[in-house]
Amino acid sequence: MSIKNKLNRLKAHIRTEKDDLKSEAFAILPNKGGEDIPFLEKWREFGVLPYYTDHDYCFIREVKYSLDTMHGKYRYSDYLQAVAAWNDSAVNHPLSAKGYQPDELFFFDTETTGLGGGAGNTIFLLGHASFNGKEIVLKQHILPQPGSEVPLYLSFLENIDYAKMVTYNGKAFDWPQVKTRHTLIREHVPKLPPFGHFDLYHAARRIWKHRLESVKLSMVEKEILAFERKDDVPGFLAPMIYFDFVERKDPEGMIGILKHNELDILSLITLYTHLSYQLLGIDQAQTGKETFEVGRWYSYLGETDAAEEVFSKLTEGNQVEAVKAKHALAFQAKKKQNWPEAVSLWEEVVSQGDSLSQVEACIELAKIYEHRYKNMDKALGVTEQALDIYGRQHNRVYDDLLKRMNRLKRKQLKK
Repeated sequence: MSIKNKLNRLKAHIRTEKDDLKSEAFAILPNKGGEDIPFLEKWREFGVLPYYTDHDYCFIREVKYSLDTMHGKYRYSDYLQAVAAWNDSAVNHPLSAKGYQPDELFFFDTETTGLGGGAGNTIFLLGHASFNGKEIVLKQHILPQPGSEVPLYLSFLENIDYAKMVTYNGKAFDWPQVKTRHTLIREHVPKLPPFGHFDLYHAARRIWKHRLESVKLSMVEKEILAFERKDDVPGFLAPMIYFDFVERKDPEGMIGILKHNELDILSLITLYTHLSYQLLGIDQAQTGKETFEVGRWYSYLGETDAAEEVFSKLTEGNQVEAVKAKHALAFQAKKKQNWPEAVSLWEEVVSQGDSLSQVEACIELAKIYEHRYKNMDKALGVTEQALDIYGRQHNRVYDDLLKRMNRLKRKQLKK
């Protein structure tokens, strides 16, 4: 049966099944120790096996990938190169893997019964992938019914021993949800390990918000990573499909959710690789806008040398990004009190930039001429130039320029 037909079959359950299950499915169910697991052979056909505790069970699926496997524009072996490049770099960045080996990172994603927070939202799938020294190993832990969270978390936590967790919006959603659910059963399962966290969602927003209408992972996959899903189950249908599975026990619909989650996790590996290549200047196809955003990020972090190196790559010519890079480099020179360099760069911005950057550059030049060089004539000249560019827009910037001009004229008269 095609995924389209499966979803059509489930439409009738959207109101009746989901509403009924909200009130009763998430109560603690009796342990089912000793009972046959429904549809076990069907699960096994997809590589899913039961994980037993004394009186309960969950499901586990494990998939392995060769490092030569392509996912979008990268092979998984490129991830190893990204980690090696961070270890060779002196730059300090929130996504840096410096000091870590490839097998110390794990890529994590969940599927839940809703998008809200709180104890009423149940995680029914915990998925993660990592490098085991020779290949990528992906594991998924599946909740067979809401009363089986103890085996779910036991199976997840028994072999989790990593330094850094990599997610997509996991700081705001996935890991807080794990903590909430874990709190309810903490007397029966090991403690959650204190992971460091690389959240790639925020990185994607910084670098590609100018290019993408949305930074949903599926959009980033398609437009940035050159990976497009086929016959994928939309994530928003996952709760409905899980509710159907809880009632009927047939895993047919759940197989699509497992594949969806699998692709989410594999895309995290490729996305971390690509972001690392962007940040470290390895990506030869990096656009001028991407390069500029990387430089801005380093500047924001106080990594002045790294920011200057990135911005310097863009300064040739008078294209938009080149002018923006000169403007940014001028501020870097100002911080270092390299006044001649700052003046030279801002003069280029005045001659090449758009009106907003021209006015900003004129204001900065006026400050340097007045306070550093004590040259009131030049300070007044660039201030008047800024007023000409800005036009008669009566707002704070215009009023400040008028005040500056009048003050400089008074200083001239006192000479």
